[in-house]
Amino acid sequence: MGKGKLKRFEEMKKFPNVFEFTRENKGRWREVFFKNNHPLVLELACGGGEYSVALAGRTPEKNFLGIDIKGARLFKGAKAALLSDLPNVAFLRTHIDQIEEYFAPGEVSEIWITFPDPFLRNAKWKKRLTSSLFLSRYKKICPPGTLVHLKTDSPELFAFTLQTLADLQLRVLRQSEDVYTDFPEEEVLHIRTHYEKMHLANGRTSKYILFVLT
Repeated sequence: MGKGKLKRFEEMKKFPNVFEFTRENKGRWREVFFKNNHPLVLELACGGGEYSVALAGRTPEKNFLGIDIKGARLFKGAKAALLSDLPNVAFLRTHIDQIEEYFAPGEVSEIWITFPDPFLRNAKWKKRLTSSLFLSRYKKICPPGTLVHLKTDSPELFAFTLQTLADLQLRVLRQSEDVYTDFPEEEVLHIRTHYEKMHLANGRTSKYILFVLT
């Protein structure tokens, strides 16, 4: 690990809005950190946390928690949130396949999945964050009717997700193969992460699916 990453890791240990592999807040995120009873929204595979920070700034009546395993990426979002004085956003460093260990049943009110690794090899389909395996994990921490948003540049993940939802008979509320063409007025869909900017510059389109977790 380079000196720059080590320095960021050491600095991040002092951030009040970053939690690493802690299960102590399970069932008490709003009570312990956010100090309110607002809905808790997760951003999975949040990377640098651009979406979490932007959503928190636009929606003060909700709490946001970005989750990723890459600490060097979380540093950016956590520091941006502190500099912007956003009390309704925090970050958790952990593996997403262990997510039910960090939240109580019904504790999570909404989920965003933003440009996750599509794991294009068929042998790795279980690692996709919209696979039936991961959806079953989300159901353990979300009440029926929870909304899940997926943004991706991957046509393979987009098609895989739609097929998975059809197989599980989960209701799709909206879908688009190009959010900037289909939803030009919706600012919340126009938040651009570092990776999305790269994808758009390379001529790819941002795809979107909104579905109900029942």
